[in-house]
Amino acid sequence: MIKRTLQYGFIISIGFPVVFLLVLSLGRRWAYPNILPEQISFANWEFLQQSDSKLFQAFFVSLGISLCVAVFVTALGFVISKFIAYSQRRNTFLVLAYIPYLLSPVIMAIIFQYYFIITGLTGTFLGVIIAQFLVAFPFGIIIYLNFWNAQLKSMEELSYTLGGSRWQTYKKVLLPLSKNALMLCFFQVFLISWFEYGLTNLIGSGKIRTLTVSVFNFVTEANIFYAALACFLLILPPMLLLYINKRFILFVEKTEL
Repeated sequence: MIKRTLQYGFIISIGFPVVFLLVLSLGRRWAYPNILPEQISFANWEFLQQSDSKLFQAFFVSLGISLCVAVFVTALGFVISKFIAYSQRRNTFLVLAYIPYLLSPVIMAIIFQYYFIITGLTGTFLGVIIAQFLVAFPFGIIIYLNFWNAQLKSMEELSYTLGGSRWQTYKKVLLPLSKNALMLCFFQVFLISWFEYGLTNLIGSGKIRTLTVSVFNFVTEANIFYAALACFLLILPPMLLLYINKRFILFVEKTEL
């Protein structure tokens, strides 16, 4: 009974904010002391289809940036973390990887801004991707470092002993064993990029309008209905990724059994 009650409580705590945002995104004219908006309609969602609306565009800009950063960090971090993990200076590189997280993203953006200005990357899509990559890449290294261990190294050396090439070893040995680590890194880095605001806003110079930037703009304008709509769109990809990640892990466990 207690366990079931805790489960229901957890589901409600997760589901209520999502439902509330959805209802609020459909609302019109919400005055005190009403608990719910006076009118429920799809007028706010129709705002997405208007030619002067940039919210729909901001969704795909955010999605493109986050996917690019997540893919690059997941791929490059996997390869580079292997050399760091087996290096004699592993602890030194690990300390360096933690340095970006000792500073806030805004401070990091201020440090990077001068170099982005002189290279013409400020206010560009590519510039935001590079800036987020510089912050997210050390995090990807930290995730992968626990994956590389002595047992995995022994299996890799055994593959070379049996005549396997470097590509065959990666394809037949390392990649199949690293599916969970790759999915974890991709998921975590995607979330870092997806919810990033300070770095994106400063490097983007207001020209690259992501969904997170749109949420803060609507909140600043006191437009709660459009802010709720933007927030609801903001939580959809992470929820979808969480579901895919869960299904993928279950699939891997079944295939291993």
